Amino acid sequence: MDNEDNIDKNKIEKAKESLPIEEDIYDLADFYKMFSDSTRLKILLTLGKGELCVSDLSNVLGMGQSAISHQLRLLKQARLVRNRREGKVIYYCLDDEHISEIINSGLDHIME
Repeated sequence: MDNEDNIDKNKIEKAKESLPIEEDIYDLADFYKMFSDSTRLKILLTLGKGELCVSDLSNVLGMGQSAISHQLRLLKQARLVRNRREGKVIYYCLDDEHISEIINSGLDHIME
């Protein structure tokens, strides 16, 4: 039996057409890489409950402020968190509700 007999050219063409452009696929891969670090996930999960400053995050997670700040910089560059200044204190929160939805969907999946 020849493999050519099993090929459905219409399905193949539809599948090809449904793929996003290469650049968007690379951007999506980079987006998901941000969720691959347990420290970043802890920060995102914590910020899902409300905004906090670096000191607060440090206390909640039992980590040094410099480690938290480093991860927050990466998360901010990836547009997963945003900040606001109040006097000398900078407060961080999730950039939008989609971030919580993505994390909670992943948690739901692994807890099934």
